Amino acid sequence: MLRLFNSLGKRIETFRPADEKVVNIFTCGPSVYQRSHIGNFRTFLFEDILLRYLEYSGYTVKRGMNFTDIEDKAIKEAKNRGQSVTHLTEENIRRFVEEMDLLNIKMPDYLPKASDAIHEAVEIIDCLLDLKVAYRYRGSVYFDPLKFPGFGEVYGVDMAKWPAKKRRFHRDTYPGMRWNLGDFILWHGYERGDALYWETGIGKGRPSWNIQDPSMIYKHFNGTLSIYCGGYDNLFRHHDYTRAILESIRPYPMAKYWLHCHHLYVDGQKMSKSKGNICYIDTLLEQGYTINEIRFFLIYGHYRQKLNYSNENMLSAVDKLRKFTEMLHNIEKKADRSAYLGGRIVQRLKQTFVEKMKNDLDVKGAFDRLYQILLEINVKTLERAEASAIINTLREIDGVLKVAF
Repeated sequence: MLRLFNSLGKRIETFRPADEKVVNIFTCGPSVYQRSHIGNFRTFLFEDILLRYLEYSGYTVKRGMNFTDIEDKAIKEAKNRGQSVTHLTEENIRRFVEEMDLLNIKMPDYLPKASDAIHEAVEIIDCLLDLKVAYRYRGSVYFDPLKFPGFGEVYGVDMAKWPAKKRRFHRDTYPGMRWNLGDFILWHGYERGDALYWETGIGKGRPSWNIQDPSMIYKHFNGTLSIYCGGYDNLFRHHDYTRAILESIRPYPMAKYWLHCHHLYVDGQKMSKSKGNICYIDTLLEQGYTINEIRFFLIYGHYRQKLNYSNENMLSAVDKLRKFTEMLHNIEKKADRSAYLGGRIVQRLKQTFVEKMKNDLDVKGAFDRLYQILLEINVKTLERAEASAIINTLREIDGVLKVAF
């Protein structure tokens, strides 16, 4: 059975979905004030592997992923460029969807934008105000985490360090991976000159980033999600905020399993504009790498561990994939294209893949073991039917990895 590391509880747990018929997953999508880079796509590829492996294992999966198209950063970036927020975000969404398709990432069943869930955000905030876990202050609305039992459990916040003095955090996001020990904003009340706002039942203004995931989950999913996941940085503030909001208004847990993918570094440093080390998909394409090679590099490492991009590491991974596909092609030449799926080697391939993948999605371990099995095959002595069975089996496996065929 599949075992996953659950951030809520900090332990490996056997996966048992909240709903036996459909595995509902919601994943944090991109903030589209800027273009997504390969570090962002590492997380989205981990989520793609998760979804594909669940389907390979026989589950039916329904997935949602959001676009954050309303936030402080988008407003600031649009102003700097002399564009409307909508023009900026729609262009980045278009490019993101194109690059998802390019990387063979399965399109989610729901791809909502925060701007399409204003009604739901207002409805949630109204309910939180009635429950008195949220309150108004100078035209805006804030959530008091001390009113939610169990706040901070996803990250593991030491609530004994929570300050006695009331503190409010007004911005959508804050730099770095730190905790804001205080009340967080749900609704930005209108201020003169604001370029982005809505007239609503709770007043004039716009939803904060903190309310946007809850509003889109609320819109598309009823009941407990089987899995909620995102990048490692979402462990700081964001996912505990989302959980506190939704579980305050719903009488059931938001999600059973919380999964987080660690960062991609560049030559040992975090990717950032200030360092000038941001790398995009087309940067690697221009360097001569194929889409399969780019996808392989970004999935070839355990999702809970940092992955370091460097020319040396990229070339090493690509060399391994090229040798793997060369072995595949040699076997394919011997195959007779029959539908046969039996044989000792086929059983080893299947068992090896499942054994590694069911252990918290060990993609690297699975690929390395498959690679070793291919190395041991003497193609000259292979029967044509067995060669065909090996190729058919590896095609099924590559339905998860999407790097070889």
